Amino acid sequence: MTSSGPAGARRPVTSSGPAGTRRPVIGVCARTAPVTLQGMGMTVSLALQQHVDFLAAAGCTPVLLPLLPGVEHAVGQLDGLLIPGGPDLDPALYGAGLHPATRIGSPVMDAAELALVGAALAADLPILAICRGMQLLNVHAGGTLHQHLPEITGNDGHSPANGPFTLGTHRLDLEPGSRLAAILGEGLAEASCHHHQAIDRLGAGLTATAWAPDGIIEAVEAAGHPFAIGVQWEAGHTADERLHRALADAAGSAVRG
Repeated sequence: MTSSGPAGARRPVTSSGPAGTRRPVIGVCARTAPVTLQGMGMTVSLALQQHVDFLAAAGCTPVLLPLLPGVEHAVGQLDGLLIPGGPDLDPALYGAGLHPATRIGSPVMDAAELALVGAALAADLPILAICRGMQLLNVHAGGTLHQHLPEITGNDGHSPANGPFTLGTHRLDLEPGSRLAAILGEGLAEASCHHHQAIDRLGAGLTATAWAPDGIIEAVEAAGHPFAIGVQWEAGHTADERLHRALADAAGSAVRG
């Protein structure tokens, strides 16, 4: 891993794996949540443990990135970036009014994460963007979102209401020859999803590479980028590690290259 100085110089750091090889360092965007720990209420910055475990098992060192102003300057110290699910983006970012069903986070988080994505794309950093992350990629590229899918699809299949976090499952129609198709391989591809928003107008420079049976875009890739994939489904909430391993492989290739 390296960091950039005033002239873009890169310095090595010391996260090492077997036989002295350096483990790729993957930034994971933090989410904040209220918790009770040892009887005390507090707000914490956190990451889904399964993201951490999958990346570690793939030979990487995950690091948590709190979404504060200036976080984009960490890009020079990373070999890859994982943007997980989270709250809805402020629709003002894509020129829309607030839908009653939209649940936004904070303007500070939105601005910091958009700046981070911009810096990562400019640096050709490998990126895996999940759920909110894919929507963030699209908005960064000038695209727009459907704010409440049941109004578009006529059902809640993408976000079942059978419990506090119930995953829906549906077939994926993959674009042949896409990077995503290569990662997921041949045979039946499925998505386990829980989202009420999705891409409406696709942003510039993005290509849709997977769709749900109802036509909703389920994955995008950034044209001309070594590895920038967004998926709408809840990667990390199932046992499927293929996307995390693909991110790790892309980050490892950059380290070795």
